[in-house]
Amino acid sequence: MMHCRRRKAGILPSLEDLLFYTIAEGQEKIPAHKFTTALKATGLRTGDPRLKECMEMLKVTLKTTSDGALDRHLFKKCVQSNIVLLTQAFRKKFVIPDFQSFSAHIDELYENAKNMSGGQVADYIPQLARFSPDLWAVALCTVDGQRHTVGDTKVPFCLQSCVKPLKYAIAVHDHGTEYVHRFIGKEPSGLRFNKLFLNEDDKPHNPMVNAGAIVCTSLIKQGASNAEKFDYVMNFMNKLAGNEYVGFSNATFQSERESGDRNFAIGYYLKEKKCFPEGTDMTSILDFYFQLCSIEVTCESASVMAATLANGGFCPITGERVLSPESVRNTLSLMHSCGMYDFSGQFAFHVGLPAKSGVAGGILLVVPNVMGIMCWSPPLDKLGNSVRGIQFCTDLVSLCNFHNYDNLRHFAKKLDPRREGGDQRVKSVINLLFAAYTGDVSALRRFALSSMDMEQRDYDSRTALHVAAAEGHAEVVRFLLEACKVNPVPKDRWGNTPMDEAVHFGHHDVVTILRDYHNQYTHQEGSTAKKNEENLDGML
Repeated sequence: MMHCRRRKAGILPSLEDLLFYTIAEGQEKIPAHKFTTALKATGLRTGDPRLKECMEMLKVTLKTTSDGALDRHLFKKCVQSNIVLLTQAFRKKFVIPDFQSFSAHIDELYENAKNMSGGQVADYIPQLARFSPDLWAVALCTVDGQRHTVGDTKVPFCLQSCVKPLKYAIAVHDHGTEYVHRFIGKEPSGLRFNKLFLNEDDKPHNPMVNAGAIVCTSLIKQGASNAEKFDYVMNFMNKLAGNEYVGFSNATFQSERESGDRNFAIGYYLKEKKCFPEGTDMTSILDFYFQLCSIEVTCESASVMAATLANGGFCPITGERVLSPESVRNTLSLMHSCGMYDFSGQFAFHVGLPAKSGVAGGILLVVPNVMGIMCWSPPLDKLGNSVRGIQFCTDLVSLCNFHNYDNLRHFAKKLDPRREGGDQRVKSVINLLFAAYTGDVSALRRFALSSMDMEQRDYDSRTALHVAAAEGHAEVVRFLLEACKVNPVPKDRWGNTPMDEAVHFGHHDVVTILRDYHNQYTHQEGSTAKKNEENLDGML
């Protein structure tokens, strides 16, 4: 009877089993809180939409247990629907492998900027003036959906100019680059963002200054009513944010409209110079422009928007394609050259990352292919950028090699959070058994070179040799025996050797290899460690 049970549960370590061993650390059961704590350490949230089935199953399953702990069978039931994502997380295959230490660095940078006291909260409308100058938040989301937040990250604020790159991306997504740039240039202007000034072709300089953003607004959903247009953009915003908080401040909208003389002046100037598509109602476009500035986000939801840009248009936490690669690439290029008002050149020089600031105190920062970040603190410098936000961005790039022109191979004493540190759990049994299970000899070579113990055993006392023999991976079996000189006759907790496994599953070639080594092993047990090392070097 025991024999049959073993065949089902023990023999082929499924991904679920390997995950169980990793988290259980030798125990028979995993307390539920231990699983969720371990999950959070990878950067994933229990509320991640991709883990919905797993979390629902966990809730249901825990009701059936007396002690709130999961044995291997129950654990498997909970994780199997999301096993690929969970395996990636626990095998440290995410873009930031050691997420906890990276988060600790972010917290330090946050604290460092918190002490800054300069700057003035924008007060041209009452809705902006009422925010406390002490509010300060940083949220990040990686392209794998790892999340970290610190400070006032759940307080809603208006996107203001941070919406400009997003609506430009929508326009390009809908119409393509060529059409959008018939109406708007792509050069930095060298002028204040709210100037009445066009380039030599009588176009606004770029979509990140007010004139360009007003024309850009006129390109979205042409011919639809303002209500339809607003719904259309809000739907996009929700998708960019992975359905996290997106709201609207009507009071801000009304005030922007009442105090928007400069923008009305720009609007009439654009109309006079025939900058809009034919048949555009300029005043209703300005209304729509003010509405879009008044869309609310939190630092948390906006970090997902930034991460969608970092991830080439796919939202990391839903996996949904929101924007075309072309629209994302254009948007990041323009954010890099024009996103920070008159500080754009300085920012591109010192920080070297695409970013966009807004007068509510937000800075949307993108580290392409790595993560999106939203920093928010209302006090602004003379150029209209968040004082603490600028400090944070500058410090981040001083610490990590995220600057666009930091060389990844020869970086000067900077941290690369995309690389794993040497003392990671790479040396753990899960990676070893996983490589043996999939027949990945090159991974096994790497482990052997990094002086991993190739005879490690899992919870069932099974070795890599057991797994490779059961799977019929002759090359792996040969490598373990010849190069690594592992014991050819280890017994698992049911008393089975790798030979038993090979026989049971009919892998005759493996049986032959094992038989040879079995005979040699009994003669060779006294051989020296030095000899082993020479053999290993030769094989590798």
